[in-house]
Amino acid sequence: MTSATYNRRRLFQVPANAEMLIETLQNYRKAGNFKLHAFVIMPDHIHLLLTPTEVALERVRGLIKGGFSHRIGSKMPVWQRGFTDHRIRDAEEFAVRRGYIHANPVRARLVERAEMYAYSSAYRPGSGTEAYRSG
Repeated sequence: MTSATYNRRRLFQVPANAEMLIETLQNYRKAGNFKLHAFVIMPDHIHLLLTPTEVALERVRGLIKGGFSHRIGSKMPVWQRGFTDHRIRDAEEFAVRRGYIHANPVRARLVERAEMYAYSSAYRPGSGTEAYRSG
């Protein structure tokens, strides 16, 4: 699942916002709404690899986007309408998508290696330079 911020605003360039979205993801994951396999929070969009468990994918999207929007308390729109989804058909495609998600900050030249980007499931503390952080 991929979703962009409203007008591609670099909302997640602010560390507190990226961390709040990670907390939102983890809260809904712990509640049993989905299994979270991989994620990356880029400055203006997110990529999630997840499996809904108790609810439909559209409901999961609503929980994540709505939950974050509520927590941030913005008077302006936070997300662009809709989202892009892609159903994974086999283990090979799963691995390709997971690799794509983890490589996103590298392709955007935010970090040299995926494990250096703090707002990703690939992150490994102590792996070098932290995520691109500019407020």
